[in-house]
Amino acid sequence: MAISSTDLSNRIIEAVMARKLAPGTRLGEQQLAMLFDCSRTIVREALTRLAARGIVTVSARRGWYVIEPSEAEAREAFEARRVIETGLIRGTPKALDKAALKKLKAHLAREKEAVQGTDVGARSFLLGDFHVCLAECLGNSLLADTLRDFTARTTLIAMLYQASEDAARSCSDHVKIVAALEKGDLAKAEALMAEHIGAVQTHLRLPTTADPLAQLRDALAPVAAAAPSSRSPSPSHPDESSTYLGALL
Repeated sequence: MAISSTDLSNRIIEAVMARKLAPGTRLGEQQLAMLFDCSRTIVREALTRLAARGIVTVSARRGWYVIEPSEAEAREAFEARRVIETGLIRGTPKALDKAALKKLKAHLAREKEAVQGTDVGARSFLLGDFHVCLAECLGNSLLADTLRDFTARTTLIAMLYQASEDAARSCSDHVKIVAALEKGDLAKAEALMAEHIGAVQTHLRLPTTADPLAQLRDALAPVAAAAPSSRSPSPSHPDESSTYLGALL
């Protein structure tokens, strides 16, 4: 069966959440059309939809690319998630029903299995998708769709800024949040969610300099005035460019 533009955009979102598509990855229309045996019109529709959702960007000369969030966008994305997810829990009128709890616990079981396994893609996807699943179980499908996009963006941010996220800790945080919801302790669940998102953000290696010209200023400083150590890479900061390599779907 031919793939639709919606299916294709969902596949790209899933690949981002699984860390298979890195920030800055080029998404060629012709290559995607060949890969999925569909027309370039379908591909263009999917990419246009993703551009509107803030996942890809397009350049008249360079084509389509997965976004590379700036430092400011990284901070804004986590703040947006904190507001949405804590507000979602706070606005829950009652304790979760048995069906919702069963769905969340099943998701947690898959998370735990993935954390103990070797499939990094599945682990990354499930840890991110927990937040989407939670929104669905709390009865807000609109925010679930919004969180899917924000989760994809924060996954790209984590890849770009080399987050040292502890998957086991993230899974443990999720377990605690669900346990609080099961007890009907919404205040505790909200506090745990805020702490969880804050912990993930804290592990990002965001530059702390307040000078937007610092890097350019250092690069253009007179060579004779530069310290010897600045002429060669510091051994404490190895080249990590290989971390950004991602497989196209």
